[in-house]
Amino acid sequence: MFHRASMPRPNLPSSSLRRLLGGMLAGTTLAVFNALAPAAAHADTWPGKPIRLILPAAPGGSSDPLARMVAEQLGESLKQSVIVENRPGANGNVGSASVVRAPADGYTLLFSWTGTLVPANTLYHNKPYDPQKDLVPMVLVASVPNIIVVQPSLKINSLDELTAYAKKNPDKLNFGSTGSGSSYHLSGELYKKTAGVAMMHVPYNSPGAVFTDLVGDRLQLAFPGVTAAAPLVKDGKLKALAVMAPKRSDMLPDVPTTAEVGYPTLLSDTWFGLLAPKGTPPEVVSKVNSAINDALKTPAFRNKLAALGFVPLGGTQAQFVKTIDDDITKWGEVVRFSGAKID
Repeated sequence: MFHRASMPRPNLPSSSLRRLLGGMLAGTTLAVFNALAPAAAHADTWPGKPIRLILPAAPGGSSDPLARMVAEQLGESLKQSVIVENRPGANGNVGSASVVRAPADGYTLLFSWTGTLVPANTLYHNKPYDPQKDLVPMVLVASVPNIIVVQPSLKINSLDELTAYAKKNPDKLNFGSTGSGSSYHLSGELYKKTAGVAMMHVPYNSPGAVFTDLVGDRLQLAFPGVTAAAPLVKDGKLKALAVMAPKRSDMLPDVPTTAEVGYPTLLSDTWFGLLAPKGTPPEVVSKVNSAINDALKTPAFRNKLAALGFVPLGGTQAQFVKTIDDDITKWGEVVRFSGAKID
């Protein structure tokens, strides 16, 4: 039989034992304080150096002017430089993934939108990152509704006429997009699902390429953002059938909404917002949220947004989280319906 050896017990007076335990407790408390103090001090002094705002798209795209306008406004509010860095590639995944890997110190932020964040969770079999787990939504900035436009040579003047034509001619209509999973693409798939029609999807690598072939009569229709389509509609080069929103667009006030013409669930817009790497201090998130919400209350900033065709948003961080969650659910159903997948 084995016997456990008894350890000698220190022969300390009770007062000495109390001093020893008290010292150990004080040391533990001090260690915890020292670990937390830098984070609290960082939040108080942030931002103490320029902030990088990663834009996961090439210069010149529709998101570029909005990102730079937001960077300028944020810089003025925070009294610090905010530098926009374009990092395009893989439908925004290259730039977004770089932010996920960045230090969560508030000095690397992401300016992103529906067509980049939502497909990362719904369309890619091998996800480069998870926007719901790897990023902290900070604040919504603005949105732009999608619009249904057709080539005038089709002689189609309403959404009902388009649906009737598509049903009589399955897979004869080609709709263009800026790539699988983009807002243009998913809006078209939503129309197919809602109206019960079959059309062919033709992906391109830029909005300009889509409009070139649409105006040139090599495509029949598209579902772009209203800001990109409005100049061509006003020039008569494209025919606008409906804005995919509950409210008409100020850029094309004569174009009815999908709800007005009998398609109340055919709604699609692209929202834009600011995000940060997971673990970014809540105080930093709060400062950015307040700065943008304060800017959105000023007529000057709102007028700039309106001039570009954007609808001001803002709101709490929780509202942004819910927007992402709701859209991943909504567009996930559309992706499954379309059968689209990117590996």
